[in-house]
Amino acid sequence: MKIIIAGAGAVGTHLAKLLSGEKQDIILMDDDEERLGRLGSNFDLLAVNISPTSISGLKEAGVAGADLFIAVTPDESRNMTACMLATSLGAKKTVARINNYEYLLPKHKEFFAKLGVDSLIYPEMLAAKEIVDAVKMSWIRQWWEFAGGALVLLGTKMKETAEILNVPLHELGGRNIPFHIVAIKRGSETIIPRGDDTIILNDIVYFTTTKKYIPYIRKIAGKENEADIRNVMIMGGSRIAVRTVQYMPEYMRTKIIESDFNRCNRLTELVDDKVMIINGDGRDMELLLEEGIKNTEAFVALTGNSETNILACLAAKRLGISKTVAEVENIDYISMAESLDIGTVINKKFIAASHIYQMMLDADVSNVKCLTFSAACHWLSSKPTWVQPFSACSLRASYSSPSYSLLLRIGPSNLMIYLLFVTQVSVFPFSYSTFTLMRHFG
Repeated sequence: MKIIIAGAGAVGTHLAKLLSGEKQDIILMDDDEERLGRLGSNFDLLAVNISPTSISGLKEAGVAGADLFIAVTPDESRNMTACMLATSLGAKKTVARINNYEYLLPKHKEFFAKLGVDSLIYPEMLAAKEIVDAVKMSWIRQWWEFAGGALVLLGTKMKETAEILNVPLHELGGRNIPFHIVAIKRGSETIIPRGDDTIILNDIVYFTTTKKYIPYIRKIAGKENEADIRNVMIMGGSRIAVRTVQYMPEYMRTKIIESDFNRCNRLTELVDDKVMIINGDGRDMELLLEEGIKNTEAFVALTGNSETNILACLAAKRLGISKTVAEVENIDYISMAESLDIGTVINKKFIAASHIYQMMLDADVSNVKCLTFSAACHWLSSKPTWVQPFSACSLRASYSSPSYSLLLRIGPSNLMIYLLFVTQVSVFPFSYSTFTLMRHFG
């Protein structure tokens, strides 16, 4: 597959690195030579110093033979123009990064398709949905739904009250248990478990199950006594914050703390009257206490500064907040943030890359999710026998049923695991039979 990525910014560069190990024909284009120079020479891709809105430049990059053209520059109008030009020059499918929610309305989909823009991606909206999913249940670190909600994947941290601690997985009930344990996060290590593996204190365990058995998962994880979230405090009135409060369930009461007075005035126009807007510094402990942070179940830090968000969540944890969410856009800080146990980490780059990643697969993929950002390099030397490499630096494992297949994947950078929900397993270049995850346990 030939993929052209226009824009060597944060999202474009990360996506190019992610795809470079996939044995695809990847071209990264940008008119800023300095940005391209930061990429390094360790990735299997072609970097070209060309403007994505130049017709001659697009022709030179070979857009006529592109299977997928992705425009992710910071400029929305430039992305739209680049996609329209790419379609006119022969690109099969185009994706544009946007900053205007109005473009995503269903009534506009056909209009943009006629212009030559097949798909639109709004990272802030995707991040907001992730945050809402994260705060719906205080005891869950990460939550994803697949196949219209028929299957749920959730991650939760094991405390002393968990019933499944120090028990070999093959002793948990065999084929009769109503869940699969698909991954275990232990410190900086990511484990795809086998039957002789055990869950220990402070592990983050990822389960797949149906909604019917979520209370059972909560029970065995020892989280029955944790309070459900009703009150949410958000630090920072960014666009993500605006979208987050718009997606919040009606039963949740939300406060936004923003230091910029003019932004506060704008927020009052953008959000519902039920949302309280507070002009102040979210790092001020006295202000937080005055605004009732001790009566709040969830704290979400969405300022433009990753360090501030991490420290604010740490402070909130010390004040007794059970659920914290931090936006961490600096990729170098993600592992540190996870090791500090601040709760859920949100990164627009990973979320956007996961979303776009669906579009390059030769399968009917309904969801691609990043399970963890932690390194899994140890797998290359000690991977389970049921996992076979399909390229030099990517690993896959799968679960299948008569209707669906579940695919676990360690990405080419060995920094993340993706879970893909697909309808056919035959399309993947596997040279081995598909097993059920339950068989791997025993």
